[in-house]
Amino acid sequence: MMKTETLKLTQEWDKVFPQSEKVDHRKVTFVNHFGITLAADMYTPKNAEGRLPAIAVSGPFGACKEQSSGLYAQTMAERGFLTIAFDPSFTGESGGFPRAMHSPDLDVEDFQAAVDFLSVQDNVDPERIGIIGICGWGGMALQTACIDTRLKATVTSTMYDMSRVAGNGYFDEADNEEARFQMRQMINAQRTQDYKNGDYARQGGVVDPLPDGAPYFVKDYHDYYKTPRGYHARSLNSNDGWTVNTATSLMNMRLFTYAKEIRSAVLLIHGEKAHSCYFSRDAYADLIDGSQYADNKELFIIPDASHTDLYDGGGKDAIPFDKIDAFMKENLQ
Repeated sequence: MMKTETLKLTQEWDKVFPQSEKVDHRKVTFVNHFGITLAADMYTPKNAEGRLPAIAVSGPFGACKEQSSGLYAQTMAERGFLTIAFDPSFTGESGGFPRAMHSPDLDVEDFQAAVDFLSVQDNVDPERIGIIGICGWGGMALQTACIDTRLKATVTSTMYDMSRVAGNGYFDEADNEEARFQMRQMINAQRTQDYKNGDYARQGGVVDPLPDGAPYFVKDYHDYYKTPRGYHARSLNSNDGWTVNTATSLMNMRLFTYAKEIRSAVLLIHGEKAHSCYFSRDAYADLIDGSQYADNKELFIIPDASHTDLYDGGGKDAIPFDKIDAFMKENLQ
């Protein structure tokens, strides 16, 4: 028997983006296969009739649904889709304890649970469901497409391969045995200390104040997560961050093992100037190299856009919603 927990959900509008008058909004919950109840915002086009195509959205990694994922979900609902933006397990308004933990198998399960939920809604066509993953949840969305044959379309935006960065460091600069050994030593020492303390140490969110000489992408993160542009009280990145040992499982596995076997459509979107662009370029190459399903895969690069420009547009409408809309409508027919 599936059991749900009672969540304390905020009913007033507390997003970092304005509420649209073109859609109806309400809070919903659903349960995943690990028994964790997830919280989501559902956006439905006003005066919609019949069964609609649906999209589940999550990300970025360490964000909450009141930030970027909610903006994507609301905008796609304005364009005729029923959408949900959900908080992953252990974060935001979703359930699960201890807090601020994560594991890639749970991340994929959360996306699959969102598809479960959408598939049984009276106003959703279960044959027309897609997902959008942003930043780290872009990688988890692509990993979900490897396993969930119910999906007809997957969009990743400013995607991170979290397993690669956990194992290799940024730009693969720590891709060697000694660097990984040092990281393993640190994480496992922290596990011992956490058990001794009876609590889990946090990494800290986006660094604040910015140190002298901070890389440009750290400045970009700060400008989103630590200013009124994107700060939210329930966002891990805006506050205390993930637990220190949350990278353990990411270091010990790799995403996209079966990416070449994804038969459904995939669109990877990235900013030309994003520090993370190599993740999407390499994932796209892996998707199509030697694959018999390459025809419905696409890499779409946004000129002059940084990583966080695709969180909220960066003040220059960088998010290609027209492209996403056309892609989803073509593949969720």
